[in-house]
Amino acid sequence: MARHLVAGAAGFLGSHLVDRLLAQGDEVIGVDNVSTGRARNLDEARRSARFRFEQQDVIRPLDVEGPLDRVWNLASPASPPDYQRLAVETLRVGSEGTRNLLDLANAKGARFFQASTSEVYGDPDVTPQSESYWGRVNPVGPRSMYDESKRFAEALVMAYRARGTKTRIVRIFNTYGPRMRLDDGRVVPNLIGQALRGEPLTIYGDGNQTRSFCFVDDEVEGLVRLMESDHDLPVNLGNPTETTILEFADAIEHVAGRQLMRVFLPRPTDDPMQRRPDITKARTLLGWEPRVQLEEGLRRTYEWFAKNG
Repeated sequence: MARHLVAGAAGFLGSHLVDRLLAQGDEVIGVDNVSTGRARNLDEARRSARFRFEQQDVIRPLDVEGPLDRVWNLASPASPPDYQRLAVETLRVGSEGTRNLLDLANAKGARFFQASTSEVYGDPDVTPQSESYWGRVNPVGPRSMYDESKRFAEALVMAYRARGTKTRIVRIFNTYGPRMRLDDGRVVPNLIGQALRGEPLTIYGDGNQTRSFCFVDDEVEGLVRLMESDHDLPVNLGNPTETTILEFADAIEHVAGRQLMRVFLPRPTDDPMQRRPDITKARTLLGWEPRVQLEEGLRRTYEWFAKNG
């Protein structure tokens, strides 16, 4: 039985990871300041005697008794409304928080996992984006607090790697599923919420910008495989199938079983036109690729929102 610390445990993705680690028989310490996550996301985990939760901000050093085998850093606001509202906090968790968790992993002799993001590629002029692409990022734009915090965190992880810390880095592309917040501000909960209320679907720009949508169960499987692999350089995890926002709106209508009007608004500054991962590394090194089709994942997500809001 391994002992894990998961920072960002009350978040959408973090809580699913906690459940997966408990399901495989391990012990988990969850840490979160619950600034953007929700305590109820951990209701299932709390039923296990192998789970303990600490409400704390990781920008303060962590004092953990006993051994640790794995330290997972998923602590950060992740949606534009959240990280723009918490701009300084986002930069601090990417820098100070990441350093504190690296120091903890180093002190315990644990393997460290950094959840990075496709946002490190910015508004790319290369598609699909491979791990060798350096990105096209605006360091002073409205998304810069998130983009740069993640880019700095990757650099910090690599510096600790050079000192001997065992590290892993994942670059996560659009992931969706149950436990997202309807007020998250990202496209999946935005459009599902509007469909549930029978409102027009909001499309930013002309709707021809693309995203790749990966269901949370597939994403978590990739995270675990990467942590347990021998690869210590960044790896993309996401769905390589490119979907326009207009096509995604059509899929939402199909799942909702109703036709809805469309409202078109200006595309936000620095909102990327294309997002599509090259997952050659993940396929080759981890034997991983997404399994859940978009319609199935959307149906499960829509049904969860209909019951839980």
